[in-house]
Amino acid sequence: MKVHDKIRTMRELRHWSQEEMAARLSMSTNGYAKLERGETRLNIPKLEQIAGVLDVDLNDLMAISERSVICLFNESGANHNNYYANSSQELTAEINRLQQLLGHQETLGAQKDALIAQQAREIETLRTLVAVLQKNGSA
Repeated sequence: MKVHDKIRTMRELRHWSQEEMAARLSMSTNGYAKLERGETRLNIPKLEQIAGVLDVDLNDLMAISERSVICLFNESGANHNNYYANSSQELTAEINRLQQLLGHQETLGAQKDALIAQQAREIETLRTLVAVLQKNGSA
């Protein structure tokens, strides 16, 4: 994945338009679009500025590899979003397997919580029955 492709992917993962990214970089939209298409040669100061806007390490932005993986984690409140781009098939399969495992664990956790709540209600019912039987036995 080339640097300009990574920049576009990271921008898209953040749901930013080219106009918004251009504004953050104090560039024209056309100038930024050329940058994303690889039509503009990037210099180190511009790459540092882009890395700063995208909140990534400059080395990560410049690392070029066919096995590159871009991960963006967003945790705000109860929402957890994970994005993966340009990962190999093995990594994609492992990610899917782990996501299924997490989903299964969440389901088991919810079932456990429901069972605990049901048992708490049953205990309360049994306590009420014991109290009624004790009251009737002493009367």
